[in-house]
Amino acid sequence: MHMAFLLGTGAFWTAAYVLLIRTGLRERTFGMPVVAFATNISWEFTFAFVRPPSGVAHVVNIVWFCFDLAVGYTLVRFGRSEFPYLPDGLFLPALAVLLAFAYPGMNYASEQFDAGGGATTAFGSNLAMSGMFLAMLAARRSTRGQSPGIALTKLLGTACASLSMLTDPDRVPRHDTALMYYLYIGCFLLDLAYTVALFAVRRTKGPVRPRAI
Repeated sequence: MHMAFLLGTGAFWTAAYVLLIRTGLRERTFGMPVVAFATNISWEFTFAFVRPPSGVAHVVNIVWFCFDLAVGYTLVRFGRSEFPYLPDGLFLPALAVLLAFAYPGMNYASEQFDAGGGATTAFGSNLAMSGMFLAMLAARRSTRGQSPGIALTKLLGTACASLSMLTDPDRVPRHDTALMYYLYIGCFLLDLAYTVALFAVRRTKGPVRPRAI
């Protein structure tokens, strides 16, 4: 079962990345919240190049980092129009500062909670990301840049990741903590809430048409 959940994690999260990129390009916006993108790409960079795991996980992290770069392209290309209240020319410098702060924060959190590993930071950033997806849906008041496919694959990918941790016969004792169980359950509940909310908004507002930039 552990291997099946690992494969499910890889398949569903890869599908979520592809859908985020495809939807962002089609609707001329970005689909991953800005702060979530900063923490996510920081995690992928750390565990793809700085402290990579062994075996297939290393390759997966590199692939996901490349997907993050594509998500980042949609953010750089179309993100400015989502923040009309910002002065001209401020969006990209602000994004650069955010990325510069995100990486050391992720690195320090990893060293503090996981002795350099990535489990707690992965699920912690995922919990925050799930909340930010809900906030983005509320802020945009539409499903622009989002889709049921993204919501479902994110929900299933993270659920499989939680189950893979719980069924790992070689799991590290420090991962069997109340904090980790809180993160597993919190990620699932917020992802479920986001999926239900997105379907509700989509049913009310209808499909999103691409915007002219």
